[in-house]
Amino acid sequence: MSSQEDPPAELDPEDDEFAALFDELQELEQLVDSEDERRQVRDAMRAAADSQDHEPATFGRVVWGFGRSDLAEALLGSLLFGIPMAVEGGTIDAGRHIAQHPLYLAATVAIAVGLVISILYVAEFQDVRVANPIFGFIPRRLVGVTGTALVVSVALLTGWGLVEWSTDPAVVYESACICAVAFVPMAIGAALGDILPGN
Repeated sequence: MSSQEDPPAELDPEDDEFAALFDELQELEQLVDSEDERRQVRDAMRAAADSQDHEPATFGRVVWGFGRSDLAEALLGSLLFGIPMAVEGGTIDAGRHIAQHPLYLAATVAIAVGLVISILYVAEFQDVRVANPIFGFIPRRLVGVTGTALVVSVALLTGWGLVEWSTDPAVVYESACICAVAFVPMAIGAALGDILPGN
């Protein structure tokens, strides 16, 4: 056995170079004076992120921005994790249960969003950077991933006749609770589907 071993994947020098480049570009973005200069820095960041695409790596990439391909990946991940929830009768039972306990509903949604934040920004599967936040502080990727999961859960469960949107508020509330239960794994799937390819 050789005394010199390959460094672990997370310490890949090329990954460190991309991370350092993004750190410098983000600092530059804060320092420039005009919006035109900021746009040029963002274009450079986009070009740097795109230059990684020819490298065959799944983990350790810098992920910046949220575009159509990210949305498609989130949609696919959401469906992969969500279809079992749509065909499983336990989803309806759990939804009816949390409909009787509004705090459980709030906790379910909060946990789902917390898990997405953890997958995207804490677990460090990828070096996920925030680009053009909404209102200056809400990450577009977070909104895109959770929004995709929410739309898919409502559309899938409605399309397959598992929830009903009538004029009766009690029925609508129960349907929303059932969708919230399905939203949890769909949000996890959307987050993983979005960042694991590393785009």
